[in-house]
Amino acid sequence: MDATVDHYTVLGLPSGEEGANLTDKDINKAYKFKALELHPDKRPDDPNAASNFQQLRTSYDILKDQKARKLFDDFLRVKRDNQRRQAHRDSQRDGKRRKLVSDLERRERDAFSPDPAAKGKEEEDRIAKQLKDEIARIRAMHAKKVVPGFDSKKESGGSGGGGVDQEKVLKVSWEKIGEDYSVEKLRELFSKFGEVEDVIKGNKKKCSALVVMATKQGALATIGNVIGHLSNPLLVLPLKPAMAADSWGGSKSIERETPSKLFGAGFQAFEDCVLAKLQKAAAKQAKVVIPKGKWGLTSIAYFKYKSLTGLLYLVDSQDSATCGDMIQFKEASFR
Repeated sequence: MDATVDHYTVLGLPSGEEGANLTDKDINKAYKFKALELHPDKRPDDPNAASNFQQLRTSYDILKDQKARKLFDDFLRVKRDNQRRQAHRDSQRDGKRRKLVSDLERRERDAFSPDPAAKGKEEEDRIAKQLKDEIARIRAMHAKKVVPGFDSKKESGGSGGGGVDQEKVLKVSWEKIGEDYSVEKLRELFSKFGEVEDVIKGNKKKCSALVVMATKQGALATIGNVIGHLSNPLLVLPLKPAMAADSWGGSKSIERETPSKLFGAGFQAFEDCVLAKLQKAAAKQAKVVIPKGKWGLTSIAYFKYKSLTGLLYLVDSQDSATCGDMIQFKEASFR
């Protein structure tokens, strides 16, 4: 029964009167920390990892809902009061005192006077029932909403069960050397192309994250368009490779294809298109001015195509040396 669970404790927060004074910011911070700790991907050998993570999400939803949280705080308060009264009665019920209290309670029942303990228990049961109804309401509200960070294959054993729609999930990675990306920065970059449901960042050693978009269209729009910092560009790939192939099927014009689709059936056509544009750009000898920045001076450079990976190297005007940084190719550079 959910009413017996201390949702503050589930999130690693203090309960009781101290928990009732916590702010939404404290709850959000505790949830993010616990989510990284209890995520099923971090505990592959724990058979209860999925259920523990689901309980964490349920407790978070209850504490974020003002009405449900107030009912839960009232439930804890009444429960603490009953426990204190019971402990006080137990400490006094010894010897003659116990007999006197027993006689008094019997006379009170005989006189049809309300029993304080029974009244407190009745109030506790009433609030517990309201809390249970409120939890059911929250679960019904989130019934159609997938849990961020879950892999549907892990949850249901196949693609037919519930869980995350993999076509809305993106795998994002970057190099260890260069500027790092926080959860807030990733959310800011991807939110330009649609609503972001969740961002789950791996540990610092992996330099990767999962980004869950609200729609499939939003996920497709980010591929090839979210670059990040030039000093440490992002590699954005779909969690489900099929979405990349689907994005090729809806367009008949090679000219409108983007570098994000360097895989699937249309790779050869896109490669030919890129080479044609590079030859055209080389003929015009379009110069690009590199602003004063990481190289410490302003220089004139040409774009030079290097291999078939969709990347460009920067070289100086004499083509004498290749710079250490790469710029991800974008079609607009050759229009």
